[in-house]
Amino acid sequence: MTDLNTSVLLVIDVQVGIDALFSSERNNLDAESNIQKLINNWRERGVEIIHVKHNSTAADSPLRPGQAGNDFKPEGLPLATEQLFEKTVNSAFIGTGLEAYLKERGVTDLVIVGLTTDHCISTSTRMAGNLGFDVSLVSDATATFGRTAPDGETYSAEQVHKVNLLSLHDEFCRVVTTEEVLQRVT
Repeated sequence: MTDLNTSVLLVIDVQVGIDALFSSERNNLDAESNIQKLINNWRERGVEIIHVKHNSTAADSPLRPGQAGNDFKPEGLPLATEQLFEKTVNSAFIGTGLEAYLKERGVTDLVIVGLTTDHCISTSTRMAGNLGFDVSLVSDATATFGRTAPDGETYSAEQVHKVNLLSLHDEFCRVVTTEEVLQRVT
């Protein structure tokens, strides 16, 4: 059972422009639906949800402020009462004040969801673990895209997703499913 008094649902980069950043296939098309299930569950319980938004500094990025892609997807739209941190790099902890905010409130447990597995999710999860937080990373509430390696070999989105989860599990976090999280907090 998760102690809801010391837990936060950390929702990272659930933004419209994420899908436009990549031309390859995406895995886990249910990620946003699972994110919304978790958000709804935590809201019903009155547990804190923190949203993180990527504000790209690249002139041609759909995630640059002022672009439609910078907007939140409907499934991850924060309420006015929910805390929002904005970042310009992959980590939710760099230049945002997130770490201080969590520590001031006695938060010890983070449940992380969002996009994409191998970028901001991986970086933020690694930092959270290194900063001493007990992290649960929800595998079916995150997703990524296929990649081509420097040697030209192509990896599917599911391969990239699974390898990243594998490298994080038991080192920086526990990899869990939406259902496992919902069972822990009921």
